[in-house]
Amino acid sequence: MKILLIGNGGREHAIAWKLSQSPLIDTIYCAPGNGGTEIESKCINVNLTQNEELLKFSIDTNIDITFVGPEVPLVEGIVDDFKSHGLKIFGPDKVGAMLEGSKAYSKEFMKKYGVKTAAYENFIDRPKAIEYLKKAIYPLVIKADGLAAGKGVVICLNFQEAKNTLNSFMKEDIFKGAGKKVVIEEYIAGKEASLLCITDGEVIIPFLSAKDHKRIFDGDMGPNTGGMGAIAPNPYCDDATLKKIEEHIIKPTLKGLKEEKIDFVGIIFFGVMINNNGVYLLEYNVRMGDPETQVILPLMENDLAELILAALNKKLSNYKMRWSNKKSCCVVATSEGYPGEYKKDLNIKGINFIDNKVFFAGSKYDKGEMKTSGGRVLSVVALGKTIEEAREKAYSSMEKVNFQGVYYRKDIGKI
Repeated sequence: MKILLIGNGGREHAIAWKLSQSPLIDTIYCAPGNGGTEIESKCINVNLTQNEELLKFSIDTNIDITFVGPEVPLVEGIVDDFKSHGLKIFGPDKVGAMLEGSKAYSKEFMKKYGVKTAAYENFIDRPKAIEYLKKAIYPLVIKADGLAAGKGVVICLNFQEAKNTLNSFMKEDIFKGAGKKVVIEEYIAGKEASLLCITDGEVIIPFLSAKDHKRIFDGDMGPNTGGMGAIAPNPYCDDATLKKIEEHIIKPTLKGLKEEKIDFVGIIFFGVMINNNGVYLLEYNVRMGDPETQVILPLMENDLAELILAALNKKLSNYKMRWSNKKSCCVVATSEGYPGEYKKDLNIKGINFIDNKVFFAGSKYDKGEMKTSGGRVLSVVALGKTIEEAREKAYSSMEKVNFQGVYYRKDIGKI
């Protein structure tokens, strides 16, 4: 089979790496791919990013299956476009993608179908939102309605912080339209969990749980990022907790997908908060997470291509997932200055001395050398019998990574 894999992040490198192990796969075209997919087995990078050119390439190249990595093409309706031409594509339709594309839409969906979540209000009028903030209980959470690359959620400790956040979202428009509408919701304390699942529209099958670390600095301090590292399985997701997630989040979500007649064959990701009062859904994502994908796929013993085919053919109900009993730790290395401004085109050294798997993200392969090209440059993933062993291996490898201003958190998996 020939696969078209859309995206250029660490998530896509991990997906390409996993797909390359399948005997069903001959070639993986990565659009546009990155430095890691440039040198990965069976992979060919193609410099395509627009939905129209991806569609044309898929038709001209006789692609068997297209796998959509990031959320933006899904929200733009790439699945609808491909299916209208009779092409197989893995991901939800445009309506299903709104579960991630609009925080307001997703909260209304949760409320309608009884998914356990935080209390909330939606606002498009900034003065009305500010009046609401004057009477609110703090801390509270303000979310940009649209896509903001994982950076559109702010926990506000007091009125002034909340007002400043509203002004930056709605007045200064830092997310270029995505924050013109906001969701203001109750703050729920607890432990976060990421639960990636696969669905064929008939059943939802969970993967292993993961714990992401989003903030830039140790101790979960500083601004949010796309993700600074992760561990799997999540130590806070025991069997009893997973049963609560199944009952209060997954089942009502599946009911909603069916009743709304949403065409959803792909990955659905549940961002969950766990505390003494149970489990609460914080958000949906409609694609694999980053860096959750990097930390989870090395533990998957199934053939990923086979799993995707089962979903596309509506045969997940009898599919059995198989997982390694090891633990996994992923540590992300970023450019100096991220998530703000940073330099590019810096030589990456030391990779050849690493025993564990390196997944490249903001990187490019240029004349035999790997160079930085983004904020999150790469991640190192290591497995061990315990989280501690996996951490030790990952950090031992990360110490060998060298480029100007390299930065990574030192406490992934500790908190």
